[in-house]
Amino acid sequence: MKILSLCILFIFCVVNLNFGQINIQNELDKFINDPNLTHASISVNVIDLETNISISSKNPELRLATASTAKLFSSATALEILGDDFRAKTRMYYDGEIDSNGILHGNIWIRGGGDPSFGSKYFPKEKPIFEDWVNAIHEIGIKKINGAVIGDASEFDYNGAPDGWSWSDLGNYYGAGASGLTIHDNLIELHFKTSSKVGETSIITKIEPEVEGLEIKNYVLSSQKRGDNSYIYGAPYSMDRFVTGTLPISNSDFIVKGSLPDPELQFSQELLTAINEKSIEVTKGHKSLRTINKNDYKNDYSKMSLIHTHKGERLIDILRITNHKSINLYAEHMLYLISHQKLNYGSIEGGLKLIHQKWSKEKGFQGLKVKDGSGLSRTNAISAENYTKLLYWMNKSKNADFFFSTLPIAGESGTLKSLCKGQSGQGRIFAKSGTMSGIKSYSGYVHSSSGKKFAFAIIVNNHLGSTSALKRKMGLFLNKIALL
Repeated sequence: MKILSLCILFIFCVVNLNFGQINIQNELDKFINDPNLTHASISVNVIDLETNISISSKNPELRLATASTAKLFSSATALEILGDDFRAKTRMYYDGEIDSNGILHGNIWIRGGGDPSFGSKYFPKEKPIFEDWVNAIHEIGIKKINGAVIGDASEFDYNGAPDGWSWSDLGNYYGAGASGLTIHDNLIELHFKTSSKVGETSIITKIEPEVEGLEIKNYVLSSQKRGDNSYIYGAPYSMDRFVTGTLPISNSDFIVKGSLPDPELQFSQELLTAINEKSIEVTKGHKSLRTINKNDYKNDYSKMSLIHTHKGERLIDILRITNHKSINLYAEHMLYLISHQKLNYGSIEGGLKLIHQKWSKEKGFQGLKVKDGSGLSRTNAISAENYTKLLYWMNKSKNADFFFSTLPIAGESGTLKSLCKGQSGQGRIFAKSGTMSGIKSYSGYVHSSSGKKFAFAIIVNNHLGSTSALKRKMGLFLNKIALL
């Protein structure tokens, strides 16, 4: 009798699972047959994490641009190579000699280690960011610096941005490139006062932080349109910026965020200001190693004296911000950091090489083409199967819990706060979203109501209709998985 009962239970479970799979595939077919997706490119895959078997799919091997879900690859690889407790270091040295009067006959050097968190608004501090630095200079008896403050980000490349980023992105806040010396999230804020009359030019009243040498041509007009419809254009390291578009009328302080032109130079500028505020004179101002004559200034740290070491935030804390708030800068920094760790030089190319080396050798990653860390590049080509295989392997990794903790929760947190709100998927979907013009994607885990766990990816390119409508329809499909 007991054996018969177990057999009946087993048959019931198998039938129920098969019915669930049919149900979820029917829901996917319903989604795909939407008229707004007739000419779209679609890649979908859902796998059972226990068996590693797909239970629902559509073009799972089709490689597409995915927007910010690409951050899953840079996040996972950084965790696997660096570990959750990794902290990037920024160090301060001096060369030359300090005489009996406290005069340093030499320079202060800032050696960048690729810390993305220094001066970040996401990690606010109770005291000025350079207070410990200046105190360290004062404590070794320096009263005057007969030399310069030099920012050195040269252990990381100076590309400014990966290949494939659009010219229209580079000057804006989301197009801020990574640097060996990142500061304030490599952002600037332009404060506008808009006119009460439509069509009149808005006035820039303040720029924060102050950037020496920055020239901005302002063509922003006041408009009846709501929100920020302005764009900042400018190349990395160029101090020329121009702003176009519109902002709402009758606003006394409308803030528009843009990318910082030269983080290395800005870092040295702000340290110089902090040193001067301590009444320590610096005779030769601040400089950037990228622009100075290398014959005049040599960055041989084996011949210098270390003054201060600053440790950045823990990697896991940075990754949680990266994926919950979808911070492109932080994701790009992951390429630099893993490259620096493994190849002794931080570069975009090195980081991408390591991502492909890490994953492409495994089954299910064929054709993987990752071109940046954040997904801002439209030349990324990643399939739904690539994502579900990544999620499967990370679920088995020693870093599984850390990786899982970086993912927003549907209906509750991060960029998924409004997805499946009040529906069956709320609190059961843990995923990264991706959104760009013509691109919408989600990839992550589902913990279903029956206790089963799934990994999924859904990618759509070139759809018709609104992105918000597509999001709702994707949510209906994800709700069904949550009920399996």
